[in-house]
Amino acid sequence: MTDALKRLSEEGVAIWLDDLSRKRITSGNLAELIDQQHVVGVTTNPTIFQKAISQGDGYDQQLSDLAARKVTVEEAIRMITTADVRDAADILRPVFDATGGQDGRVSIEVDPRLAHHTKATVAEAKQLAWLVDRPNTLIKIPATQAGLPAIAEVIGLGISVNVTLIFSLERYRAVMDAYLTGLEKAKERGLDLSKIHSVASFFVSRVDTEIDKRLEGIGTDEAKALRGKAALANARLAYQAYEEVFSSDRWTALESAGANKQRPLWASTGVKDPAYPDTLYVTELVAPNTVNTMPEATLEATDDHGEITGDTISGTYEQARADLDALERLGISYDDVVQVLEDEGVDKFEASWNDLLKSTQAELERLAPSEG
Repeated sequence: MTDALKRLSEEGVAIWLDDLSRKRITSGNLAELIDQQHVVGVTTNPTIFQKAISQGDGYDQQLSDLAARKVTVEEAIRMITTADVRDAADILRPVFDATGGQDGRVSIEVDPRLAHHTKATVAEAKQLAWLVDRPNTLIKIPATQAGLPAIAEVIGLGISVNVTLIFSLERYRAVMDAYLTGLEKAKERGLDLSKIHSVASFFVSRVDTEIDKRLEGIGTDEAKALRGKAALANARLAYQAYEEVFSSDRWTALESAGANKQRPLWASTGVKDPAYPDTLYVTELVAPNTVNTMPEATLEATDDHGEITGDTISGTYEQARADLDALERLGISYDDVVQVLEDEGVDKFEASWNDLLKSTQAELERLAPSEG
């Protein structure tokens, strides 16, 4: 365990790994990361599973069995991905128990093709929770307009949720509102609120990627000076919103009934621009009661040379607001940027899901037994 990762944890940042594969589970690598690098959770998405299943032969035995049973490709994917999530959840169970259910969690995403369908998302979330059947699972639901009522309903059923694909401050506030609405529903149903957990995945690096591209297009010195500032400003203002909502009277009433705060989770923390420090979205987003889910390269970079200097969010709100205002003055519309990013995010996960369908179908056909 290195000083940087230990220090990060001590500052109240839960370190989660943004990756999962069967090889990572069976080789003991996941257990090693938990033991040595302070990893206390795992997030997955369709892109991660597509990559895992298309590389190596770790899934051949299960795929061969599924092919023999002539299951549909959708069923095959659900059997494979829930098996990985279940096994990872079992490895993380001691962390779950030690943290009273806050960490030691594994996230699995609803079919991204359902992102704009509320009822189907709720049904899928219930099915996934039943299939994985582990208390330390989080069901990932995108923060689309159709996703918001689904989040409230699923939380209201007592199912813990990782809300994903949040880009805008306005949408983030709507997500927190959906969480509180869900807790109120759960309370009315007589459920134990202390057993319900949630994180809100606020995406970081993609904001800089999109805004930096627009700044380069403007090309002035003033525009270039703002490169690499938008993502941090956006995330820091999200934390300010979190502090406001979770100190409100509405929250206090739920907290006294045993409810847990919905933690902000920094997602998409791998730096896309090599001009920036590779630990930028870790070291500059340190604050209590947050989660940072990192791809392995970012985890290793933080481990190797991350400089953790304490809380880097509190006290930054005025500058963060000034940075976003400066973008608006240059003609870069915040509302347009976040809508483009949400649409792209849903499309990317849907494309990965379709790639996952194709590659799994090809594997099923390759491993299908000859008739007889």
